[in-house]
Amino acid sequence: MSQRYLRMDLSIALGALPQWQAHPTRQALQKRYRFDHFNAAFGFMSRVAMFAEKIDHHPEWSNVYNRVDVVLTTHDAGGVTELDVRMAQFMDEAAAQAGATGLSLPVY
Repeated sequence: MSQRYLRMDLSIALGALPQWQAHPTRQALQKRYRFDHFNAAFGFMSRVAMFAEKIDHHPEWSNVYNRVDVVLTTHDAGGVTELDVRMAQFMDEAAAQAGATGLSLPVY
């Protein structure tokens, strides 16, 4: 990552991100997406992967069938930065286009 990002207050980040939550044990954001089927979930992940490469910022995530659990943090900054907010906003747009339901459920 060529640019140094400054850590931001989680409450500021969460104010810009409906349905995202603070991770319970880390300085990170979390969200669960649910899709109609596996292909939609995988398509969403593929689209996000291309964006992640473009901005050189990669999510921590897992996929089980139609569910994608996401954790966002900027390791170099030791917490949430504007990169995480940008990634979260992109993910929400991509998920909405894929017909996902965003769920505010604990992700561990």
